[in-house]
Amino acid sequence: MTNLRQDLRNIAIIAHVDHGKTTLVDQLLKQSGIFRSNEQVDERAMDSNDIERERGITILAKNTAIQYKDVKINILDTPGHADFGGEVERIMKMVDGVLLVVDAYEGCMPQTRFVLKKALEQNLQPIVVVNKIDRDFARPEEVVDEVLELFIELEANDDQLEFPVIYASGINGTASLSPDPADQEETMQVIYDAIIDKIPAPIDNSEEGLQFQVSLLDYNDYVGRIGIGRIFRGTMSVGQQVSLMKLDGKVKNFRVTKMFGFMGLKRIEIQEAKAGDLVAVSGMEDINVGETVCPTEQPEALPILRIDEPTLQMTFLVNNSPFAGREGKWVTARKIDERLQAQLETDVSLRVDPTDSPDAWIVSGRGELHLSILIENMRREGFELQVSKPEVIVREIDGVRCEPVERVQIDIPEEHVGSIIESMGERKGEMLDMVNNGSGQVRLTFMVPARGLIGYTTDFLTLTRGYGIINHTFDSYQPMAQGRVGGRSKGVLVSMETGKASEYGILGVEDRGTIFVEPATDIYEGMIVGEHTRDNDLTVNITKVKAANNIRSANKEATTTRKKPRIMTLEEALEYLNDDEYCEITPQSIRLRKKILDKNERERLAKKKKYAEQDA
Repeated sequence: MTNLRQDLRNIAIIAHVDHGKTTLVDQLLKQSGIFRSNEQVDERAMDSNDIERERGITILAKNTAIQYKDVKINILDTPGHADFGGEVERIMKMVDGVLLVVDAYEGCMPQTRFVLKKALEQNLQPIVVVNKIDRDFARPEEVVDEVLELFIELEANDDQLEFPVIYASGINGTASLSPDPADQEETMQVIYDAIIDKIPAPIDNSEEGLQFQVSLLDYNDYVGRIGIGRIFRGTMSVGQQVSLMKLDGKVKNFRVTKMFGFMGLKRIEIQEAKAGDLVAVSGMEDINVGETVCPTEQPEALPILRIDEPTLQMTFLVNNSPFAGREGKWVTARKIDERLQAQLETDVSLRVDPTDSPDAWIVSGRGELHLSILIENMRREGFELQVSKPEVIVREIDGVRCEPVERVQIDIPEEHVGSIIESMGERKGEMLDMVNNGSGQVRLTFMVPARGLIGYTTDFLTLTRGYGIINHTFDSYQPMAQGRVGGRSKGVLVSMETGKASEYGILGVEDRGTIFVEPATDIYEGMIVGEHTRDNDLTVNITKVKAANNIRSANKEATTTRKKPRIMTLEEALEYLNDDEYCEITPQSIRLRKKILDKNERERLAKKKKYAEQDA
């Protein structure tokens, strides 16, 4: 008879982005009585860094624990974005069951499929929570049918198909077993009870030799690297001499200096932990994800964790624009290199490769969001840098060049279906499904090469007048699509002068395209100041000042109104880039520029390239 730890449950909360995972965890924490009555608890308490709070997304997986009756429930809140899929996959190894949260109106979305697939592959026991039951137009029964279809499609086993369904409102802190919003109970007790009844208790094999596997990394200036993971068997205590089985087969011995358990939002220092516990361990300088800690006399490694490979890369460069060093604190190659190496300490889905130049690095990640959040963090810390256009990573599989393909789900009003299908066709998209749910909204599903989606968001919002919703996740590597796939169709307006943008200069070129800068903005030669209405680049002077003379103009009294400039966010700027352009990023500014700032040199190179293509 196998002994089980009935006093413990380990679960992960998984869902599509914005379906309410983190809000649900907030309520589970609050209602468990873990906080003192006078303790101030922030909304979305688990989202601890600034970018997570601003964007309302979870980037890093986080663990917490609550006490319910006599049972400790370890809860891991996971990211919903596929760009952070590496985190989700490793979390699945640490737990025995999952809470799948699905929006009562939106139903199953691309990342719902992505995270559920990972959970079912690990043979985890699911509980389905239909959240936001209080939303207008909520359709809980249909959503449960969609979830069941998804389980069947993903080949869930019989036990997994017998999932309990709970209907909840995370924001109100209510839940019940009935799909009728009027039946909501004022507590989340049904969720706690379902976790204890349905999620398997961990096996208690603490008498055997220790096996602890690292699933997440943290870093602290005082104790260095911290390995967070699960004890799969045996017991670990502070002061114990243990062996670390490295990924390359080497074995390193060390002493456990500190160990932490979790309760509420706090890490609590503990002296001992046993099979089933989730703990954080310090004392090993170069511990990595997937490595196993075991007794020195019994070195047995657990299977290595598979980490999703990067699919997108960019070149990071030292800023060499005319304005370099004006706004940033850290501008040298050494500082940027140190920062990128520090990121590798905790981010296992990231790759940083040196180039022929000491001032440039190729940084590869899981997607645009993954890389743009790293860049955003760096600029907030005072770094200045330049980055190139994002490019997909092409792999050779069985002698065939293959590229990443994304599964895209689009929700749009009926009248935009034609233009979206056409725009997807231009990007070599293949339509898999089209569902009209009768409310004037249509759901389209496509398979599209990832490079076709770079820069598509802006076009998509224009085509759907802001009413469309697009979601995509990495699906697989497939043979490269032939011909041009996506890309920018219009040229840019490039400044020919260095100075300040003037109202007069902007008004003079406004009819040539869309302007990106406000008057009085500092401009340099070769900087991109707008988008041309045509497909070629145009050099303009927007620093021109009106000549002052004593001749009175006949139309002097006529007032001219300037159009509002288009100011880009970091993501929009990265998506907008072309092959011959850089995005310059400083703590205060995001500027687009040509790689070659001098107009004559650009034209000379363009001619050379044209002749080379004709000769070929």
